[in-house]
Amino acid sequence: MERFTLFAAGEGGYSSYRIPTCIALPGGRVVAFCEGRRDSSADWGCIRILACVSEDGGRTFGPARLIASDDPNTLGNPSPVFDRETGRLHLLLNGNLHDGGEAQILRGEASRRVLHMFSDDLGETWSAPVDITKEAMAPGWTWHAVGPCHGAQLSSGRLIVPCNHAVLGEDGTSGPYISGALYSDDHGETWRRSADVGPDTNECSLAELPDGRVLINMRSYAGRNRRAVSESSDGGATWDAPHFDEALVEPVCQGSLLSTQEGRLYFVNPASIKRERLTVRRSDDGGRTWAASLVLHEGPAAYADLAPLPDGALFILFECGDGNAYERIDACILSAL
Repeated sequence: MERFTLFAAGEGGYSSYRIPTCIALPGGRVVAFCEGRRDSSADWGCIRILACVSEDGGRTFGPARLIASDDPNTLGNPSPVFDRETGRLHLLLNGNLHDGGEAQILRGEASRRVLHMFSDDLGETWSAPVDITKEAMAPGWTWHAVGPCHGAQLSSGRLIVPCNHAVLGEDGTSGPYISGALYSDDHGETWRRSADVGPDTNECSLAELPDGRVLINMRSYAGRNRRAVSESSDGGATWDAPHFDEALVEPVCQGSLLSTQEGRLYFVNPASIKRERLTVRRSDDGGRTWAASLVLHEGPAAYADLAPLPDGALFILFECGDGNAYERIDACILSAL
């Protein structure tokens, strides 16, 4: 297993780097995204979208590039999805005011935006972000978050990105987080909301199974320390009732799901009741069972993402550290599991 650090807290003019996401593109290119948190590790403040690009299948990377900023405000949750038919790399993200954090947004006291940008040269240059909040959020929604992880292009050509939201109640308090998806059937020109998956879930990831069903895997607030899962038979427009995957232990944290052309399914998360033991798992039967697993980092660890490499290896990007989970973002290449 090859492993190295891409972003380290305190370096490059940023107090903290968080929310790693990644995507593999044609020609062996890999783009690794994250949030560059300028002044602190808080989830709001001056936060920018950064990316590093690899031309050799994730073995080496160039310097960090600024992809999007709205100083002094927050841009976050980079969620890439590649359109094989057009060659366009899409990036969905969220934005809010630097002093309007999640608590205020959930109370309806601050606004949240959903943005879309794209690259037609595999991440070399990017369009300006366009506000798609009216497409992405229904009336009464307060919170919205895409990913944070990669999206997928289904066999039908549909682009789909996992997301979650919350709704302000009549009593002025927020309802629970609810997972869902945004999808596009016109190559990212317009986006539609899926039906809700279920309450008390967020920070989800999805993948298409070999038979065409879409599996969504979600962080759960039900007190079970297990990931919640649901399936869709109509390309992610509607979802079955969610249930728990008893094999996927979680500390209430983000995780990432990936399907490969070989029909395998991979999942990565901190597999503990604490944010530690970053573990990748493989399923050969659509997520019904997990045939193999490997601990990538025994110590503190949190968010992670996966991308398939042309030689069958996995590229994995993850938060980790020795004293806490947010000291750095490491990358590793796993040749077999």
